[in-house]
Amino acid sequence: MRRLASFGVAAGVTRAVYEGLRRASGGRRSAGDPLSSGEPSSSGDLSSGGLSPSGDPRWTRTNHAGRSVDLFAGPATALGAAVGSGGGPVAFALLAAAACGAYDDVKGDHRRGFRAHLTALRDGEVTSGAVKLLGIGAASLAAGALLKERPVDKVLAGVVIAGSAHLVNLVDVRPGRAGLAVLALGAPGLLRGSLAAAPMGAAAAVLGEDLGERTMLGDTGAHALGAAVGGAIAAGNGRFGLVAHAAGLVAAAAWGEWEATSRARSSG
Repeated sequence: MRRLASFGVAAGVTRAVYEGLRRASGGRRSAGDPLSSGEPSSSGDLSSGGLSPSGDPRWTRTNHAGRSVDLFAGPATALGAAVGSGGGPVAFALLAAAACGAYDDVKGDHRRGFRAHLTALRDGEVTSGAVKLLGIGAASLAAGALLKERPVDKVLAGVVIAGSAHLVNLVDVRPGRAGLAVLALGAPGLLRGSLAAAPMGAAAAVLGEDLGERTMLGDTGAHALGAAVGGAIAAGNGRFGLVAHAAGLVAAAAWGEWEATSRARSSG
């Protein structure tokens, strides 16, 4: 019953926030319309006179198909998942991840991969990617320390939370993929507790709009939902489970880094 309540609360809050943001934005055309003159370019920028689906260029991005979509699903799912989780370390981690993701959504950076952002940081430039890496990492370790008792488990839990946030963002390259990943990753966790229900409910609430190319989670939603799922995984597993999940997530991060580096070399 508690799982169902958490799922329902998260979904309800997400829908309410999403619809509220859409109404408040006063957009002049429907999200998902193909790009035309004066609309966002493939980089997500708006040329002079362009209107976003929300009426506000700060809330617009261009997806893989060149369609203009809003970013309302990001903050909506983050708030929905936080309320649905009922507070505590997982809510803290997901809200911190959402804040770091939102900074990247606003500032953005064309560089991809940990190495590129850490190299820039070494040279004195604090990129939005570095903010995400350090901010989400620190928040995840803090949440892990609160979830577990033994030092090794605390660190492993932090790795699982941060790694899950990164993984969901990593797969967020096509409509609906991040939301479907959250549902797939969270489903097994329902057997161990109710924490996984909140991010699943939040993701499900906007999945139709995401698949329909009317909105996207952005870094805000992807990182937040990923951190929430990671928190559920960390809370529901012992030492062996934590090690297994951490190893898989580190491997996924390494694959993502290799792919980002390969793309950078080929484009250069």
